[in-house]
Amino acid sequence: MSWKRRAREGAYHHGNLREALIQAARELIKEKGPAGFTFADAARWAGVSPAAPYRHFRDREALLADVAREGFQRFEAMLVTGWAGGKPDPLTAFNNVGRAYLAFARSEPAYYAAMFESGLPPDLSPELRASGDRAFAVLRGAAETLSASLPAKGRPPALMMSLHLWSMAHGIASLFGRGDAGRRTLPMTADELLESAMLIYLQGLGFPQKN
Repeated sequence: MSWKRRAREGAYHHGNLREALIQAARELIKEKGPAGFTFADAARWAGVSPAAPYRHFRDREALLADVAREGFQRFEAMLVTGWAGGKPDPLTAFNNVGRAYLAFARSEPAYYAAMFESGLPPDLSPELRASGDRAFAVLRGAAETLSASLPAKGRPPALMMSLHLWSMAHGIASLFGRGDAGRRTLPMTADELLESAMLIYLQGLGFPQKN
């Protein structure tokens, strides 16, 4: 039985129409990109009438926002796992946060596109803003812990470090580490590129090179 048929048969009987529409949007994003489908397309993929999505979502933008919100929640969980409470040491864990960023872009291309490439305003809904802020808070917390290991005099601001990590990881993920057709070729892995960039960056800030 196809996914479309399962969604059509179960959407009303099991009260999972909202989840079916989010799944439909993810599938359509994979196929057409975040701007390449309509609200009616999502309803068709979910096997419901064009009017049915309005029971849960104001419009297509609201549906995309819910996909992005769910994506940020998964993203946060992957970053938390990468950070692992700063273990085995803050420097290694900080690098692992960057690797987790790449892993998310590679394994969840539809969520990644909804979060960062759909053009949604971060303040479209309080829930979307909160989920994005929680994910970024993992980066900032990691940067604060790592920054505290340097002498107070000349210590880099944690916010600056977290923004730099975000920029490096996001740029590499978007160009070379994504899991869809938008990935560019590279004579090394995306993880290796990020590792070398982080090494240069952290040495420039005064962090010792690990043996």
